[in-house]
Amino acid sequence: MATKKMLATLAAILIVSTAIFASLEVSQQGAYGQTTVIPASRERTVSVTGSATESVTPDLVTVQFGVDTDAKTAKDAISENSQLMNTVIAAVQSAGVTTDEISTAGFSIYPVYNDSVPDPMTGIHKSVLTGYRASNTLYVKTTKLSLAGNIVDSAVGAGANRVDNVSFSLSPDKQQSMQDDLLGKAVLNAKSRAEKAIGPLSQKIIGVKAVSLSEFTPSPMPMYYGAMAMVDKSTPVFTANQQVTTTVNVTFLIGDQ
Repeated sequence: MATKKMLATLAAILIVSTAIFASLEVSQQGAYGQTTVIPASRERTVSVTGSATESVTPDLVTVQFGVDTDAKTAKDAISENSQLMNTVIAAVQSAGVTTDEISTAGFSIYPVYNDSVPDPMTGIHKSVLTGYRASNTLYVKTTKLSLAGNIVDSAVGAGANRVDNVSFSLSPDKQQSMQDDLLGKAVLNAKSRAEKAIGPLSQKIIGVKAVSLSEFTPSPMPMYYGAMAMVDKSTPVFTANQQVTTTVNVTFLIGDQ
């Protein structure tokens, strides 16, 4: 009797085990049927560069001007230069520029020689030290674009004898904001170009493998003059829109349609 019970128990265990293994096999087959893994060596890809551009009005003007002074000694050249530059800075501030918007672009002092003086004994021309020149250059960077002409006039009127450059550009915050806004458009442009390229090949986009960004910073716009500004007494200075561009390189995974 005990032997019969033992045999019955073993038979039951065998039946249950067989059912479990069969269930696992079916489950695994279903899982394999749902998941398709493409080895990297068999991936098909297309790499496309997309871009988006927009015209933007600059919000930053930079005026570079300077004061050069000559004197017999280096000390006198520096002293005269400092006095004159302080007067120039005060005039520029009176035009509406703050201290934070003014910075030093460069300062130098160097000897000045006269190469045309001949030696009285030999008649040979030689360099003769005639004095020293001090040169001080300032930057004014401000978002008050309408002050550009007034800044130039105020500086020159107070004694600045060099206006090296007036340029318009985008502030870092506006530059970054514009590039971020264009990012989505650049990606869509890349996708559109990819679809147009692989469509005739009976392929379609099935995924994205990699994305890389490449940004272009516009060059500052130079100073512009024009008759329209003659209604104002200040130096006529005009700006122009700049092109901001964002580009992306996208590598798409592709497969059969």
